[in-house]
This record gives sequence, C-alpha cells and structure tokens, in this order.
Amino acid sequence: MAVKIYKPVTPGLRGMTGYTFEEITKQKPERSLVVVRKKHAGRNNVGRITVRHQGGGNRRYIRLVDFKRNKRDIAARVSAIEYDPNRTARLALLVYADGEKRYILAPVGLRVGDVVQAGATAEIRPGNSLPIANIPVGTMVHNVELAEGRGGQLARTAGAAAQLLAKEGDYAQIRLPSGEVRLVRQTCYATIGQVGNLDHGNVKLGKAGRKIHMGIRPTVRGTAMSPRDHPHGGGEGRQPVGMPGPKSPWGKPTRGYRTRRNKKTDQYIVRRRGKGGGR
Repeated sequence: MAVKIYKPVTPGLRGMTGYTFEEITKQKPERSLVVVRKKHAGRNNVGRITVRHQGGGNRRYIRLVDFKRNKRDIAARVSAIEYDPNRTARLALLVYADGEKRYILAPVGLRVGDVVQAGATAEIRPGNSLPIANIPVGTMVHNVELAEGRGGQLARTAGAAAQLLAKEGDYAQIRLPSGEVRLVRQTCYATIGQVGNLDHGNVKLGKAGRKIHMGIRPTVRGTAMSPRDHPHGGGEGRQPVGMPGPKSPWGKPTRGYRTRRNKKTDQYIVRRRGKGGGR
C-alpha cells in the first residue's frame, strides 16, 4: 500500500495524506458477516459519559472476524481483500471448501487466490494458523492466543508482528511489538506473518474534521480549563502544571504512571516493555 498525497487546494488538505486502497479488491462487505454497530457516544446505561471524547462519526458496520481460526485442517481460498472501518488492518475473505465464508486479518504477502489453512499440519506461510509448538523459532507471527481456544489477542494492528524467540517445557517466549517478552503456552495458536497495511503509521489526518469523521470528539487541554474543572487549570495567563507530575481531571497521576495491577500474570512476563525493559 502506498500513501496518497493531496494537492493543497485548501488549508485542510495541506499536509494531509491518505490511503491509495490499491490492495482492496472488493468494495462492499459480505452481508452474512456484518452486524449493525450501535453507538453509545461514551455513555453508560444511565446516560452519563464514562468514556470521554467519543461520539458522532460516520456510520460503521462490524465485520465478524475469525480470531479463533477453529476451522481446522480445511483449506480455504482467499476470495477478496477488504477494508474494515473498525480497525487499521485489512481483512481477507476466505471461502472454505465446504462453502463457509470467514474474515481473517490480511497479512503481508497474502493475495487473492491464495490457499490458507489452520491446523497442526499447516505449512509455514503467511495466513496459516498453527500451534506455537509447530512453529519454528525465529518466525514472525501475529494474532497470538494467550489462552488456548480463546482466540488471538496479541499483535493484531496494522504492521504488527511478534517473534517466537525460544521454546522450553510447556511455554514459549514471544517478543511482542512493544518489546515485551512474554511466556505463552505452546498449545496456543498463532498466525504466520506480519499484519498488512504497513503504511498506516505514515498517514496524516491533516485537519480536525477528519478526526470527527472517525468518531473522536475534540480534547480540551487541562491548562485551558478552570481550577474546578481540572487540576492543571487556573492562573493568570499561561501557567505550567505547578504540581509534582501531571494529573488526570480526577486528580490521578497520568503520563507515564504505571497502572498495571494484574499480579496473576506477572509470572508470564520475562522482560518488561520500554527502554531497557525497566517499565
């Protein structure tokens, strides 16, 4: 995929880039794999905003993606490469030998007409899903399961890929895109290859309206608010934060403050993410 540069005929187009969609082969989604997405604009069941900066945007339909890859040892042909408005990756529409259709994440190198398969006997090539025990060390994978049968949870965004580093006992060491090295059971499934749409990170929105089209509402800086609305607010003119570390609107530390509280899975993290693995 290449990045499209717009001619700056308006201020909003100056610096804006977008997708060329040259890899897309089908415009409309498969109707049997689409459900309506109900919007809540960040509000809970009593109408209060619990997630800020959400609302509006273009109407979207949810594509039912097969992250579990539980249709084993049956060959499937790639029928089309499609766009998904709900994620950064592209989708590949598979048509199995028995006629069933499913969506999967489209990895780099997967083309229309290719044959993919899930199962312990599948070949090591992009799009095939295998148990980690059957994948050679050093292979780049995506859509990695954390629990057998739960479905892939790791390395699913555009351009993401995890690397299988080692195998020992019942577990394998996998380096995630963040740099974290984690233990995963060898019975869990992973898909070979790197997720496609590699140029997603090079796209520049260019204007605020494009953010609105994505369903993301404007964010106001805390320093521009009053003291009753935000801990950073108040003061005559422009002021620094003026406190030990930045705070959220509710007074909690933010920007670099560690929030992980899952002690049950600490034992599976071999090396933390971040510079030097210290975080």
